[in-house]
Amino acid sequence: MSAKIVALSGGIGGAKLALGLSHVVAPDDLLIVANTGDDFEHLGLSISPDLDTLTYVLAGLDDRERGWGRANESWAFMDALGALGGETWFALGDRDLALHVERTRRLKAGETLSQVTATLSARLGVKPAIVPMSDDPVRTRLKTARGWLDFQDYFVRLHCEPAVEEIFFAGAASARPHPRLIAALHAPDLRAVVICPSNPLISIEPILAVPGIRTALAAVKAPVVAVSPIVGGAALKGPTAKMFAELGVTPSAEAVFRRYEDLIDILVVDETEAPLPTDLRPRTRAAQTIMRTLEDRVALARAVLAAADGPGSRI
Repeated sequence: MSAKIVALSGGIGGAKLALGLSHVVAPDDLLIVANTGDDFEHLGLSISPDLDTLTYVLAGLDDRERGWGRANESWAFMDALGALGGETWFALGDRDLALHVERTRRLKAGETLSQVTATLSARLGVKPAIVPMSDDPVRTRLKTARGWLDFQDYFVRLHCEPAVEEIFFAGAASARPHPRLIAALHAPDLRAVVICPSNPLISIEPILAVPGIRTALAAVKAPVVAVSPIVGGAALKGPTAKMFAELGVTPSAEAVFRRYEDLIDILVVDETEAPLPTDLRPRTRAAQTIMRTLEDRVALARAVLAAADGPGSRI
């Protein structure tokens, strides 16, 4: 049986809505597809930041103050590594480290990333399926004044400071989409596809860059609903607005819509957002998209599904 709701997600912002969806959609009916363009190898370990964020959030283990990593974390490993002169720019908490060590061991033993993800998320109590966009490696790289940078160098080590001139998804052209995603998009009982409020440029477009995914998404008969991560011209989290501006696009909900225009039926914008251009208004819905509490996450999930089922949808 295929999932009835498919959610495409990056890390922190997307995980909030994914959690909301998990409270209103039966686990077997929800498939969460994670961006793996942020994945990298560090200190000999295979690290998948967006997969991990989704796993921790849906397991109720996330650190809500920092917005990333595990709650009740300790840092003895990083302290010891720093004392030895090791690289400490990418923080790995002691509890978080266990996940990366086990993932690396399993991958080296021949398991796929999706097999490892399924096992580890189940061990942590996650009910809905979380799958990588592909079991093949895709890596987001950014052209800046400092040259081409791997994503984590730009995002964590350099704190998103260099201006972005170009984005490239290395390995995407030869990657294969996750079969559960393609099966769900072709399933006759698919109710909706949700594009979570993640950065379109570096969280959602790596997913769409995998051959076959954009084509399948454009052809689905179910409605496709996206949530804008930009409110009032600013991003709630991360460098979304900064990157849009550096690429010559005014950051706005309209800019998000234009990025997805050929794929989506409805864009959900924040209720405080100024009206979009007249031609876009029939394809937008307003809701509270700022998710501070679990109740906010659940309410937005309900609003997104209502938008999918409402007038103007494909079903």
